[in-house]
Amino acid sequence: MMTNQDTYRLFAAKAPDLPLFMQPWFLDAVCDDGVWEVVLVEKAGRVVAVWPYFIKKKWFWRHIAMPRLCKFMGPYLLPEFRTLNDEMRLYEAMLEQLPNNLAAFQQDMNYTVTNWLPWYWRGFRQTTRYSYALSMEQSEEQIFQGFAKSYQKKIRKAREKLELRFDLPLAELQRLINLSFARQGLAPPLDNDFFQRFYDMLIANHCGQLFFIVDPATGLTNAAGLLAWDSTAAYLLATGADPALRTSGAQVLLDWETIRFTKNELKLPVYDFEGSMIRTIETGRRDYGAYQKQYFRIQHEWSALWKWGKTLVSYKL
Repeated sequence: MMTNQDTYRLFAAKAPDLPLFMQPWFLDAVCDDGVWEVVLVEKAGRVVAVWPYFIKKKWFWRHIAMPRLCKFMGPYLLPEFRTLNDEMRLYEAMLEQLPNNLAAFQQDMNYTVTNWLPWYWRGFRQTTRYSYALSMEQSEEQIFQGFAKSYQKKIRKAREKLELRFDLPLAELQRLINLSFARQGLAPPLDNDFFQRFYDMLIANHCGQLFFIVDPATGLTNAAGLLAWDSTAAYLLATGADPALRTSGAQVLLDWETIRFTKNELKLPVYDFEGSMIRTIETGRRDYGAYQKQYFRIQHEWSALWKWGKTLVSYKL
């Protein structure tokens, strides 16, 4: 007998614009510290709406959360069902199928979810968040001219001394990410085994590429990044730079090379920085001439103890 996951895998193979982060193999890779499930809605025997979710367990609590490296989840409707009337009906039907006895819920919704009224009516709350993206439907020169003059200067200067390479190992990106976090007094965000399994899954599905900006005179890697993509956009998933080499302009050159790869090699219409709500990072995204893309973070707490604990942690921070 087929499970909902089995049906979802068949659905995903044909869905025209299912985001990278909601692909079944992607969820297999990132949901290692919990389990993922999915609710489905059919019409005339055909699946027309899906909603994958990730359940974690902490002590005696079960809660729906976002997996590591997963930017978006939320409901996905086939394009012909993205009308207001269909959204209301299908979102309500999927909300009815969510598990009972949850302590809390938090998901960042994919870009197609622009209507959160069915959640509001059930007591959920919403925060609007922002990603930043560039249109690839302009020439390379036009994209470059949209950058801040300071970024253009950094890229030209960095190109005189640094080179792009693709042949270094994932461990080199991991090293630079750890250095970046250590500079801020933070623990490494990703363990080596998890990151390697995740990367291997991207490569197996032909939708990932590593980039390295190297100084050929010293052999030192100044910056590195991981670009991933689906049928609609490329996403800058992870980057790291050597804090001791920050003045080289390598980070800006890295971004430019991933943008050029998206346009010229992948030929995709959108490059997504994945944004940030941190002011200094947000400013940097605007300096590339990127435009805002809104998405919703939807939350709910049913457990009073869970809510109290979350409030306490936020207060301490």
